[in-house]
Amino acid sequence: MKDFTTLQVVWFVLISVLWIGYFVLEGFDFGVGMLLRRLGHGNENRRAILHTIGPVWDGNEVWLIVAGGATFAAFPEWYATLFSGFYLALFLILAALIVRGVAFEFWGKDDRPGWRSTWEWAVIVGSVVPALLWGVAWANIVDGVPIDQNMEFTGNLFDLLGPYALLGGVTTVLLFLAHGSVFLALRLRGPMVDGALAIARRVGAAAAVALALFLGWTLVRQGDRGGLVLASAVLGLLAVLAAAAVPFALARARAGWAFGGSSAAIALLFVALFADLFPNTMVSSTSQAFDMSLDASSSSPYTLKVMTVVAILLLPFVLLYQGWSYWVFRHRIGPEDFGEVRTPVDLLDRGDGVAKPAPGPSGS
Repeated sequence: MKDFTTLQVVWFVLISVLWIGYFVLEGFDFGVGMLLRRLGHGNENRRAILHTIGPVWDGNEVWLIVAGGATFAAFPEWYATLFSGFYLALFLILAALIVRGVAFEFWGKDDRPGWRSTWEWAVIVGSVVPALLWGVAWANIVDGVPIDQNMEFTGNLFDLLGPYALLGGVTTVLLFLAHGSVFLALRLRGPMVDGALAIARRVGAAAAVALALFLGWTLVRQGDRGGLVLASAVLGLLAVLAAAAVPFALARARAGWAFGGSSAAIALLFVALFADLFPNTMVSSTSQAFDMSLDASSSSPYTLKVMTVVAILLLPFVLLYQGWSYWVFRHRIGPEDFGEVRTPVDLLDRGDGVAKPAPGPSGS
């Protein structure tokens, strides 16, 4: 067992929580984006789909920014090796996220079918690419990538695209797609709810199978590296059970339970991967001697102490604000709500279950 301090473990856990929060929250954003044209037929339906995540998608991405910043501050060697070695993949993710954000804003600026179709496909591609590449990236982080004795990545993009990593990417795409379809079933009104539930049942079953295959392969590779990680195995089993519960809950008209199951499946998947990774931050496929431990990757004890104080003071306010935003925009919406809607704020409930229309011409 490698040496590590309490604060190093605390920040490894906190960074894990930030990544897991990002994948659970942004996961349904990605799923919603993938379903924009498949579920939404007509501008009114697609506008309703976009507005289900309109008030929250950018707030969900804050978890990614904070996770990256915390990694940079707490484990600079981890950050340097990860972002230099995965530079092209992370650049593609960033470009996709930017395109998706622009598409949300530009889609409603013109009524021409070609204009709207272009930005709809931008939303879809901007959702699929990160969902796939995040799974590929974390499969590689856990399984190991070429790292030398100087903690420098010595491979290339093709080293990150092995069968195991690609299965990880397919797994996250299916999990996020199921997660997003259940979210839409909870947030929409009208005929689209039935369509979302039908997709969730099919994709949820496929996601459970993919997750079982990926985590089973993960356990086999753990054995090849020197031994099974019991905590990872138990958490992986729970993740598979949670994913399998999604179609089971939907068959009994329990969409809320299904959303809890999809959230738990995503969270437990990444908890299992972080348990597998501990006490390392990066695993070297070149030699186990070159694995990057918490201690070797960490900032100074003083830096970690200052970061801990700041996190204790500020994190509760961030969580309260995001929870409040979800509460404000909690009501179901439908295509009939968008006759004069300009922003998601115009969909705030008036208290009688009817969306509040905005004055003036529609701008979205």
